Amino acid sequence: MEKAVLITIGDEILSGNTIDTNSNFIASELKNIGIKVSQIFTISDEIETIKNTLSTAFELGDLIITTGGLGPTRDDKTKKALAEFFNDEIALDEVTFNHLKNYMERRGRADILERNKEQAFVPTKSVVFQNHYGTAPCMMMELGGKLCYSLPGVPYEVKPLIKDQIIPYLQEKFNLQYIHTRIISVVGIPESILADTIEDWELALPENLALSYLPIGTRVKLRLTASGENEETLKTQVEEEIQKVLPLLGDHVIAVSEDKIENILAEILTERKLTVSTAESCTGGELAKMLTSVSGSSKYFLGGMVAYATEKKIKILNVSKETVDQFTVVSEQVAQEMAKGCQELFDTDISLSTTGVAGPGKGEDGKEVGTVFYTIRIKDKEVTSKLYMPHLERLDFMSFISQKVIQDLVSLLVAV
Repeated sequence: MEKAVLITIGDEILSGNTIDTNSNFIASELKNIGIKVSQIFTISDEIETIKNTLSTAFELGDLIITTGGLGPTRDDKTKKALAEFFNDEIALDEVTFNHLKNYMERRGRADILERNKEQAFVPTKSVVFQNHYGTAPCMMMELGGKLCYSLPGVPYEVKPLIKDQIIPYLQEKFNLQYIHTRIISVVGIPESILADTIEDWELALPENLALSYLPIGTRVKLRLTASGENEETLKTQVEEEIQKVLPLLGDHVIAVSEDKIENILAEILTERKLTVSTAESCTGGELAKMLTSVSGSSKYFLGGMVAYATEKKIKILNVSKETVDQFTVVSEQVAQEMAKGCQELFDTDISLSTTGVAGPGKGEDGKEVGTVFYTIRIKDKEVTSKLYMPHLERLDFMSFISQKVIQDLVSLLVAV
């Protein structure tokens, strides 16, 4: 089993009202056991569309996984499409019904069991994987030695079904190769120049190793992936290649282990026993959100605040009104005073501040959309930067700036 095809079913995805996070998660989990996703389809909940897409999927891959389209009502079209495609019929599965009954009773919803009974009707040829976090089960069907899993669409139901049941089943049933991946995070060098710098090394990589360039903000993640039959051998092989390329990259490397920038920072802060706080305006709490998304962040993140209104910057962070009047609220000077006030307020080794205009309209001081100043204060030293990103939409702007601030902090700490 080498290739998988993912099918997302639902008009809510096609309309843009709902983001398809399932495909990203499933593809990542499959990659970890050596199965590559070759195609992802997003389709409407129509019987003929589902059948036609299944037909194409079986031509392209060895494993098909569908998400969405499984509802508690009689007009559920996905199960009907599955039954027609696999030349099967739908019938009540007693084991699934008892599981559903217990699930509803545990949640005090036994009164609506009959309304949800349709969830226990499945194609008779299917193998059922019970859903412990919802009412729609996962159904597995086989055709010509290839497998098709049909899952519900709710992400918090999809994740445990994939991680706890489907992945272990695939690993046990098939002789899958080991996959080992490492990330080298590189900053301060354009991707094209980076590629030229490591070209000879990349061309000399063994056949079972693959290199990917993954730009995120102003950072480039070099993902080195090895596949083979012996996990320890792969780890050794990847480590050897990393040691070969590090001298070529020099001071541009900020990490060779973690993937996410907030995780990289977490390792550094924990190791050095440093604390951090945030004072945010234009990033609206995104910085604090990223920092606290890491397990154990309470060891180093002491607190933060979103001082959105100018008067709150003055009252809580001790930003001088004279500074605001002279330089405007979106300025280098205000960012610096916000950082200092934040550091004093939370009594931290490090403080981060942001002030800018996320859009879509100009700031109250007339500054252009996309303008931002941010200060990184470490002990009694500070570095303030300015960015102008008018092309980014509001949420993308907030995310990009937060990524950049943490990345710059990591770079400063690594350089010490």
